[in-house]
Amino acid sequence: MSSSTGSIQHRQVCPQLRQVESKLKDLIAKHHTICVGLIDSENISPAVAAKLAATVEKCGAKAILVGGSTAIDQIELDAVVRQIKTAVTSPVILFPGNVTGVAPSADAIFFSSLMNSDNPYFITEAQALGALAIRKYNLEAIPMGYIIVGGGGAAGFIGRARGIPPNKPGLAVMYALAAQYFGMRFLYLEAGSGADGKVSIELITKVRHIYDGVLIIGGGIKAPEDAVAAAKAGANIIVIGTMLESEGFENTLRDICKSVSSQ
Repeated sequence: MSSSTGSIQHRQVCPQLRQVESKLKDLIAKHHTICVGLIDSENISPAVAAKLAATVEKCGAKAILVGGSTAIDQIELDAVVRQIKTAVTSPVILFPGNVTGVAPSADAIFFSSLMNSDNPYFITEAQALGALAIRKYNLEAIPMGYIIVGGGGAAGFIGRARGIPPNKPGLAVMYALAAQYFGMRFLYLEAGSGADGKVSIELITKVRHIYDGVLIIGGGIKAPEDAVAAAKAGANIIVIGTMLESEGFENTLRDICKSVSSQ
């Protein structure tokens, strides 16, 4: 008779073997810094999302993130993801703000913990609630520490984050090191969607000095010089989100993608 452990193992879904993570790391090894586009799945049709994703990819982005701090409709989210996947060859990665951000059609998911939230729900509870769905859908889970800097926009508000003061990089270093010790291979420093400010170069530099994994920077990057400064400070991935909602973003995004990959 087989053991109960053996029975459980026999029923397990075989996860993807870090295919997306490996691709991102290969691109980083080649270019040092890459750009990715973040599409908010709220208030956008699947067709418009797909057209936007195709444009973002043509501008030089190496992956498409799909998510949103207030996304609540998983059926709409999955429709957006499925349509995007027909329009791009780059990985489509979920960037969820809650359990409702899990959809079966994506290539991978940033399995993130909002490290500096006041609410344990956003640190471990939402993750536990979503874990079985991720396993069921056979999504590649990429472990990521998520740290809000400053106000953090909607993500900071919804996630009840105690934002790291921009002039206190030592606090970000503590959280970054904790994420590393937890085994989180990716770390996202987030200034917030539509943020007026951005993650300071001093903060990026000090976190890069201590954190050994893939360092992602998002929020407030609006020009090539912003992206280049972040890349030189140690960012491996630059996330462009709010810019994609404005008319005529293509030239700026193309310049950003080209400028960081040439560093």
